[in-house]
Amino acid sequence: MKIEGRNAVYELLKTDKEIDKVLVQNDLKDDASKRLINIMRSHKVKVQLVDKRVIEKESESKRHQGFIAITSEYEYADFYDLIDELKEKDGLVVILNEILDPHNLGSIIRVCECAGVDGLIIAKDRSASVSDTVMRISAGAANHLKVCRVVNINNAIDKLKECGFWVYGAEVGGGDLYSSNLTGKICLVIGGEDSGVKRLTKEKCDGILSIPMFGKVNSLNASVACGVVVYEAVRQRNLKK
Repeated sequence: MKIEGRNAVYELLKTDKEIDKVLVQNDLKDDASKRLINIMRSHKVKVQLVDKRVIEKESESKRHQGFIAITSEYEYADFYDLIDELKEKDGLVVILNEILDPHNLGSIIRVCECAGVDGLIIAKDRSASVSDTVMRISAGAANHLKVCRVVNINNAIDKLKECGFWVYGAEVGGGDLYSSNLTGKICLVIGGEDSGVKRLTKEKCDGILSIPMFGKVNSLNASVACGVVVYEAVRQRNLKK
């Protein structure tokens, strides 16, 4: 896997993930780049200085900022390990129901990590996976958030319910988000970009929550909607403390 961009590489250094090497453009003079190079060397990471033409050829995003880390493929967290960790905790979990756009997935991962979400669950099929693009869009947040990939989303919901979670889908036509109780063990389901929460998954939910809309367009981008819903849960949970 290639991790591109100064911030994404910096976040990678905070993990215990093995880094094969980091390609660094050899004409970088700015202070931020110099600091990152020094940090990498202090971590005993192999730094390979290369010409701009080389790093442009290696880059898929063309937004590398002069840094490309070469590392192993992304390792997903184990769903059952996550369940065990949350048995005695008022956890906050997000499930994605057919989010196909890697840019949306990357943005959602960033939102969830910043909000302190305990875990993000995606499906093995009919879902974007954690790729180089997702890692870049998440600004490295995917290195810190537990992302689980499961065969069946509905079965995962059943397991969460057995663990005491209340499951709510984010969808138009539901109850007012701001009048709902999102404290305790909560799982939020975010639907796909075009199709929303699938019917069978919606039937598994304990309720459907909607974000109030006041304009002429009645829907938000999936990552924006996720941010609104997750941070309302965070707000309520912080007030309870």
